[in-house]
Amino acid sequence: MSPETEAAPSAEATLPGTLSDVLRAELVAFRRDLHMHPELGNQEFRTTAAIKDRLEEAGLKPRVLPLGTGLICDIGEWDGGRPMLALRADIDALPIPDTKSDCAYRSTVPGRAHACGHDVHTTVVLGAGLVLAELHREGRLPRPVRLLFQPAEEVLPGGAADAIECGVLDGVGRIIAVHCDPKVEAGRIGLRHGAITSACDRLEVALDGPGGHTARPHLTTDLVTAVARVVTDVPALVARRIDSRSGLAVTWGRIESGHAPNVIPQHAELSGTVRCLDLPSWRQAPDLVVAAIDEVANLHRAKSEITYVRGVPPVVNDADVTDLLHDAMVARRGPDSVEGTEQSLGGEDFSWYLEHVPGAMARLGVRAPGERTARDLHQGDFDADEYAITVGVELFTATALLDAADDATASAAS
Repeated sequence: MSPETEAAPSAEATLPGTLSDVLRAELVAFRRDLHMHPELGNQEFRTTAAIKDRLEEAGLKPRVLPLGTGLICDIGEWDGGRPMLALRADIDALPIPDTKSDCAYRSTVPGRAHACGHDVHTTVVLGAGLVLAELHREGRLPRPVRLLFQPAEEVLPGGAADAIECGVLDGVGRIIAVHCDPKVEAGRIGLRHGAITSACDRLEVALDGPGGHTARPHLTTDLVTAVARVVTDVPALVARRIDSRSGLAVTWGRIESGHAPNVIPQHAELSGTVRCLDLPSWRQAPDLVVAAIDEVANLHRAKSEITYVRGVPPVVNDADVTDLLHDAMVARRGPDSVEGTEQSLGGEDFSWYLEHVPGAMARLGVRAPGERTARDLHQGDFDADEYAITVGVELFTATALLDAADDATASAAS
């Protein structure tokens, strides 16, 4: 990726909290270290220790979650008054190989990679915490802020639910996050009111029959045909039984059955995902999908066993918090630094926090300026333009300061 270069400062960048050259270099090095040592969900012990050590070095008091990985850290002491703003990062990696051939900081762990940008998310929240801690020491942070480093985002139904059980939202009134977006240029963010991601569930199906000879399929259950019909017919059936505007989609990712060309197998397995754009349809999805699978399986005399794993609901951005992120980014970097973004069909367990408190997620641009190659998340060659770290830190610090200023204005008005 191209080396980080500083953008021309905005005429509107009047808020405190600009990063020093020393801190920028440190954060890039920290991110590269995480990138080289990716850890899967609920196994992020090295990552947790690295974050904890750096926060303690800054004089803060991070608390590792009872889960064993992940941590929270408050900057300032909450007095029980107006609730805090939380800055959330996810810290886990993916079980895929790093395929970058010319990268000095590629993963050193076989079959593991930070291919979704969680190393960037983590570094952004850490950097924002270090900047806000310095402002707090100078008496320029009007209200406490909580840093939340969450494990296991990539593990359905997501580590956020476990973190909430551990009390990470106690005293929190609003929560914000970023997610890397390779479609958005570094230096910019994408924002959207309302749903910005989709619901995502996992589906496992087993079909069984007596098996037999391929010369006499009429005397047994033609299981391979039954599986093929489930694959093709179930998505179509479900699509016709719900409002098409819901975007409910069943997509298969794995099929396994049989070992010989002339033997009808006794067992078949398939698995996939169920994705949905809106909450009401997501709540109906399990009944609709299971009924459709049973209907097709029964038609072909196959016995079905279905495991429907609830994943995450859509991330629905609160309008006020989204506007706060917009105003913070404009105040720091000018109006051209914000663009609209579409709702993604990807899932994100940040949605579980929004079941409890209002919040919003921004798309953090990580595409190098001028890059023409179309890249995506969850690919082994994914990387981020590291200038995005500076942008993310400044977005979070500016949001924290504007959030506190809004509270002060509201208090004065009342």
